[in-house]
Amino acid sequence: MTTGSPDAGGARLTRPRDIAELRRVAQPPEVRLRANAEHWTASLYLRDLSPYITWMLLKTRISANGVTGLMILVGWSTAAALLIPGIWGALLALVLGQFQMLVDCCDGEVARWRRTSSPAGVFLDKVGHYTTEALIPIALGIRAAGYPFESPDDYLWTTLAMALALLIVLNKALNDMVHVARANAGLTKLADTHGEKAPTSSLLARARSFARFVPFHRLYHSVEMTILIFAAALVGLFTGQPQTDRVLLIVLVPLAFLATLGHFVAIMASKRVRS
Repeated sequence: MTTGSPDAGGARLTRPRDIAELRRVAQPPEVRLRANAEHWTASLYLRDLSPYITWMLLKTRISANGVTGLMILVGWSTAAALLIPGIWGALLALVLGQFQMLVDCCDGEVARWRRTSSPAGVFLDKVGHYTTEALIPIALGIRAAGYPFESPDDYLWTTLAMALALLIVLNKALNDMVHVARANAGLTKLADTHGEKAPTSSLLARARSFARFVPFHRLYHSVEMTILIFAAALVGLFTGQPQTDRVLLIVLVPLAFLATLGHFVAIMASKRVRS
């Protein structure tokens, strides 16, 4: 059923006839085959589910940016869920983390169907991921400190959490710094391919290959973080809390530092910042 005719010069005013048509338009090969922009959960199952949610969203007046706003709220709710002590808060965060990624698939699909992609949408998407992935480790620090706080001992855990949040945000920002640097230098937009990211040094290339077998640098996305926190909560059922959250935090901070340092070195050694 349609609400009007397509407008070739602007937004698409029709609704898809069926899910297959929606997939063709909203999930073109250049989206499904992106080397770096697609999270593994999207490739695994979320892109199979998202068209059904997008179908329902297209029956409403909500804009693509409005859907991104929902994604942001779900992300913040993921972090807030971790403030519920014990296994149930971790389980809720795990579910919400997956749901955030599902909504994240839908906002782009709505934008592609309606032809309303915009810089504002990209900006809001960045806000959603940056803030969520900073708030989750902060919430983990509060879980590790336990309730109520005891000064000054418990501030160690909240301080480590803030350091982890800072490292995660800095690591994410490095990619955006590359795009800003290239734009300021008058270079073309960076292609989303593995070749552009390949280091020119053979030593770094071997280190990059090793990292694929031990991908600790991928632990800091909201999905992976909530999985780890849930796993720690499961272990905590037998070993006690908040000890397992504290161990997780102690492990994640130095690994985040190594991931950020390695990311910086990889950028400097690749073609991304070469004219």
